[in-house]
Order: sequence, then structure tokens, then C-alpha cells
Amino acid sequence: MTRAETDWLTERFQENQARLRALAYRMLGSAGEAEDAVQEAWLRLTRSDTERVENPGGWLTTVVGRVCLDMLRSRKSRREEPLDAPVAGSAEGRADRSNQETDLILADSMGPALLLVLDTLTPIERVAFVLHDLFDLPFADIAPIIGRTEAATRQLASRARRRVRGKPALREADASRQREVVAAFLAASRDGDFAALVELLDPDVRLHADSAAVQAAAANRASGAPPLLSAISGAHDVAEVFSGRARAAQLALVDGVAGAVWAPGGVPRVAFVFTLEGDTVVEIEVVMEPSRLGNLDLQIVNE
Repeated sequence: MTRAETDWLTERFQENQARLRALAYRMLGSAGEAEDAVQEAWLRLTRSDTERVENPGGWLTTVVGRVCLDMLRSRKSRREEPLDAPVAGSAEGRADRSNQETDLILADSMGPALLLVLDTLTPIERVAFVLHDLFDLPFADIAPIIGRTEAATRQLASRARRRVRGKPALREADASRQREVVAAFLAASRDGDFAALVELLDPDVRLHADSAAVQAAAANRASGAPPLLSAISGAHDVAEVFSGRARAAQLALVDGVAGAVWAPGGVPRVAFVFTLEGDTVVEIEVVMEPSRLGNLDLQIVNE
């Protein structure tokens, strides 16, 4: 990397550093961890192909978001720092802190009470909520950061917002009903009950499948069965994909929400992420890529 390229990267990083630190702090609740996340973003930027980084601010936001999500998921125990806590690795939090802008950003609408509420969210809910509600990022930009579709990201942020506002994320009756809807969908799929599947699906339902799921379906597709494409829409076409299939799938909680998983020998191989509106399925995401599958919180529900 030339000196000119290094100078350009340094300038772009410094322009975004205060915002990135504030973003990371809101997601992690720890000034020390926030600083670590921002420095990790800097290291990745210096190792990247700068010619492909057309929007450094957006690129850095994406990296910090992913780093924070990984840190939240790997955290064994949560300990939030008070807002005025010293920054880790500094003498009295650097009494002569020069970055007053960062302190002001952190203090804005962010206090111990909100940190405690955010701590009740799952990692993926927290990241979706912070990026959208506190930093006004569109769901289309957040979705690739957390590895979900735009509709699923919107639902995650909405669920988090209800908790932040002191409302139950999902009443037990509603959660039970959602499990019933998914269980009915799985039963109709196994039985090849096409009419029942269509009835459970929104007319504009969307089906998304990652590349690993598409390839596996192509390799194992029975003669005459419809192919699994990366994106399919419409109740009729989606019902065709599932009719007579998913025989070994089990009802499960996927990141706390009703879904399904295929787990031969107890090892998750495929996850089905459902997005529901009332009693209707509006989106299904098929996840098989190991890196994405490993990031899902999967709990099989004994029917």
C-alpha cells in the first residue's frame, strides 16, 4: 500500500471514528469493547482492497456491526459499564480525553437504564435495533450485517423496540399460536396437503434459500420435484416447494421465534426461519451455510 493510500484510509477512518465508537458502545455497552471493535475495523480496512471500498463510512459501519455481533454472541457473561466509566486501558479514562465529540455522542439518549434494557435483547435483536432506531440505517443495509432477510430484520427490530418500550416482546398466547402455525405448516408439508399449505401462506409470501441449501436441493432433488431457488415468491410456488417435503424437520425456536430445524443425530443441518404476521406466513428463509447456521440460537421444541 502506498503512502498516499495509507493517508487516504487514515483520513476516512478518522472522519468516521467518533460515530463508529458511539455505534459500538451502544451495541456493546462497554467502552473498552467498543474501542476494540473500532480498532478491529481499522485493521480490516488496512488489509482490504481499497479500490473496492467505494463508501468507507458504510463499509466501516458494516464491519463494526459484524464485529459487535460476534462479540455479543461470544460473550459468556454480561457486564455493562456505567456511562461515565473509564475507557479500558487508560489512566482514569484519560482525564484529558481529547475526543469530547465521542463523549457527547455516547451521552446522547444513552444511559444506564437503556443499557439494562438493551441487555435483555438477544445479540441479533440488539444490533438490529441499535443500527435502525438509534442510527437510522435502513433495513436493507442492516440485513446483510446480521445475515437475515430485510423482512426478518424488520421483525427483529420491532421485537426489540417493544421490549425497549417496556412491552412484552411476544405474549405467551401469541408465541404459542405461532408455534401452532409453524407446526401446522410442517404437518401439511409432510402430508403433501397442498391446499393446507396455501391457506397458511400469505399470497405474496417470499422464500429465500442460501447457496448451500440451493446446491443441496439440486443434488438430492427427486424426479419431478420443483427446484429450490434462491428466491421464490407467491403462495402457489412456495407451497409447491414444500408439499410432500420437510418430513424430518422438527418444530424449533430460532432465535426465540417459532421455526423449524432438520437435525439428524441432533446436529442442526438446516434451519427454517419463519416470519409471521398473525396466523399467516409471510416469509421463510432456508439456512444451510455452516457459518450462518452456527450463529442461530436453535432449540428443538418437543411437540
